[in-house]
Amino acid sequence: MDDGFKRSCMEAVQRALDEDLQSTGDITSRALIQPGSKGRAEIVMREPGVVAGLPLASMVFRLLDNKVNFRSLVNDGEHLHGDSVIATLDGSVLTILEGERTALNFLQKLSGIASLTAKFVALAAPYGAEILDTRKTTPGMRELEKYAVRAGGGKNHRFGLYDAVLIKDNHIAATGGVGKAVLLAKEAGEAPGPIEVEVGRLEELEEAIEAGADIVMLDNMPPEDVEQAVRVTSGRVKLEASGGITLENVSSYARTGVDFISVGAITHSAASLDIALQLQAVKTAAGERAN
Repeated sequence: MDDGFKRSCMEAVQRALDEDLQSTGDITSRALIQPGSKGRAEIVMREPGVVAGLPLASMVFRLLDNKVNFRSLVNDGEHLHGDSVIATLDGSVLTILEGERTALNFLQKLSGIASLTAKFVALAAPYGAEILDTRKTTPGMRELEKYAVRAGGGKNHRFGLYDAVLIKDNHIAATGGVGKAVLLAKEAGEAPGPIEVEVGRLEELEEAIEAGADIVMLDNMPPEDVEQAVRVTSGRVKLEASGGITLENVSSYARTGVDFISVGAITHSAASLDIALQLQAVKTAAGERAN
């Protein structure tokens, strides 16, 4: 985990803890649990999937109380069966209960994204197509959600409007055509990498190529049109299929020979995975045990 990503994770975790605890803390647990009580807990992935978010779950408890021992038993990106213990915790029961929901929220959300991504990747991989994410992410969570995509075997498209030129339909409408938009982008000289342009019709494909686009996004085209675009292009530019891609049709798109398939659903519609924290044993400050 590089320093920039680690900082983003820490900030996200702290915001989530502040949201849940405010200045008062966990009033329910404080009313019920004796101060000084120690316990052991397991975090269990109840359904099959790809785990993601363990470093964030660990940060939750480290920020609350660095004396709590959080031990990951697996690594992010691993494909697991249901009822798999993915981490254990030992330490203050109050801290474990304070951090439980925040840690699980990160694990459930990110593991859901990783698991859905892995399903798309498995269906596209035999044909050599790469699965890409989009900017359709939860506000403030983009870096974490794109991390989960990578954990699931997918690749990241641009992170934001700042790091890649992607000419969309409204850009084209504002500038007067596909070719003109591409030429303007090239003349501006601000592209840090390849220039990509979206086309909605096959007739626009040649115009995009002639103008010097590096990647052409085939937006909401059926697989037969994508296949024709692959033939017409003959490797002159990279092609990306986008729009309406589902688990049911992704194989049809992948087998056309397209280079990339972008899927907004892997971040905006992934169902959270069923993951739970189960308290195993408690030892009170007086030495009593509760199971």
